[in-house]
Amino acid sequence: MCIKNSVGRNGQNDRADVKTVQILLNMNIGSIPGAARLNPDGKIGDATIALIEEYQRVLRGKSNPDGSVDPGGNTLNHMRSRIPAGLDQSKIHGVMIHASEDTAAKFSPGFISALPKYEINTPLRQAHFLAQVAHESGSLRYTEELAGGEAYEGRADLGNTQPGDGVKFKGRGLIQLTGRANYTAYGKAIGEDLTSGDNYKKLADDPAVAVDVSCWFWKTHKLSALADQDDVRAITKKINGGYNGLDDRMEYLERAKFFLLPA
Repeated sequence: MCIKNSVGRNGQNDRADVKTVQILLNMNIGSIPGAARLNPDGKIGDATIALIEEYQRVLRGKSNPDGSVDPGGNTLNHMRSRIPAGLDQSKIHGVMIHASEDTAAKFSPGFISALPKYEINTPLRQAHFLAQVAHESGSLRYTEELAGGEAYEGRADLGNTQPGDGVKFKGRGLIQLTGRANYTAYGKAIGEDLTSGDNYKKLADDPAVAVDVSCWFWKTHKLSALADQDDVRAITKKINGGYNGLDDRMEYLERAKFFLLPA
């Protein structure tokens, strides 16, 4: 379920849960006459509670709305039933729940453009891809490995054969690409030299490239076939080399399925 506890009047109102409901309410704002869009900041307040009540009154036909959205409850299920098909910024933000709205806006055009190009083109494939990206990047907060990269120095299996390659070609992108050999292979795929000068920095600094390289990694490793089988463990093993963070990846996957798969 995309919320863990109740949101609204007398709710527990955990930040991620409130933010999720705010995003869902904003997705319906055009169907509620006179309603003002919420700032999806995860903070409960009178405006959010009032809009929950108005949603219940206008779209669910409740004469006495309770102003509460509960996990598995009728209002949340109704909200899910109204999510339109297709990928858009609201859905991406709904999955990347710990990202700011500005961050979601910055990366969303890249997702919308690149996913079809790399045949990540069904709701289930997109759900698995976004769930893995959400975990790997901390909901789009990190496009570069936090460690310095010295541990990769001299790693011939990564193509790091020149002094300084470990730091220069450490993990970058939303699914972190690592090593001179991988940077070279991706550069060839897009027709650009990513090993000369400061070009390697594009994988972290350019949101569109950070998305694109992650899609390229996904397609290169044939992960859509595993997504078609709904095999989150196998996908995690391919990306991580083990099962680190599996529970978190599975939580993101449940969230992604809520926003992307039909109710």
